Amino acid sequence: MSLRGRLRSHSTIISEAPTTCTQERECPRTSLCQMFLLSWQGVFLPRNSCDIKTDDIHKTFLYTPEHVIGPGAEADPTQITFPGCTCLTTSCLPTTCSCLLHGENYDNSCLRDMESEMEFARPVFECNAMCQCSEECKNRIVQRGLQFNLQVFKTDKKGWGLRTLEFIPRGRFVCEYAGEILGSSEACRRIQQQTKHDFNYIIAVREHVWNGQIIETFVDPTNIGNIGRFLNHSCEPNLLMVPVRIDSMVPRLALFAARDILPKEELSYDYSGRFHNLTKNNGDQEMPDKAKMGKPCYCGTKSCAAFLPYDSSLYSPLEKKTTS
Repeated sequence: MSLRGRLRSHSTIISEAPTTCTQERECPRTSLCQMFLLSWQGVFLPRNSCDIKTDDIHKTFLYTPEHVIGPGAEADPTQITFPGCTCLTTSCLPTTCSCLLHGENYDNSCLRDMESEMEFARPVFECNAMCQCSEECKNRIVQRGLQFNLQVFKTDKKGWGLRTLEFIPRGRFVCEYAGEILGSSEACRRIQQQTKHDFNYIIAVREHVWNGQIIETFVDPTNIGNIGRFLNHSCEPNLLMVPVRIDSMVPRLALFAARDILPKEELSYDYSGRFHNLTKNNGDQEMPDKAKMGKPCYCGTKSCAAFLPYDSSLYSPLEKKTTS
């Protein structure tokens, strides 16, 4: 069974910019807005967009609210492979629901156990399309899509950025990081083809399971992705990434508020994956020639590391591992 197009985001993506442009025929904003109006079913008007250079606009970028299968992927993220629970109640209980074998995931729509990294690293499974529980089940959070008004905007030094237009309480789901699911070889190939002028959006998620096995998931939203693509790095991020599984073993990379986030505050996460389920490589301190061209970090926090994190394993051929 395919998930494609089954779920839609509910929140409108808006901006403070005016909806008209005196340079409509030549302004790059026009084609950009049209592209997102058609694909996001929302309003996308970047602030100060008349100052955008044409080469800033990725004309080939396609929007998807969820992962899509890409080259080398071993599993199609749009396929439903998990069996559903048989709960007939409005909301599932951990004592009876097969989706909650590891305990409850949410409390009043907020992620539970945020104080404990060990607790937080446990698997998160939401009820899925095959479950008999209602759509109001409290174990259905990420699948409901955007719940807050977010804005894509142009930053001074970091290119595009994403911010919230309203208050987001700690623990609430904000958005996903969605894109093409790749095989490890394809992820390496794409990384190695990049120049020092290219932005890297590819993320490698590594999850350690009980038998010592490592499950790897490679996501690339460069050409096909969602608003998570516009999130910038911060050495003191206000979002944390949690792999959440709903319909299959391919995880949805869900971003939750690590603290209360104020209106107009830029949203960010740590590219190094230091939060919980995501783990660093032992070789992260080794800087291959390609990585030495790394970009400076402009997060401006007190603990800023000066340079953006990188995944050194993607600069060399990877051995065959279990991937999503």
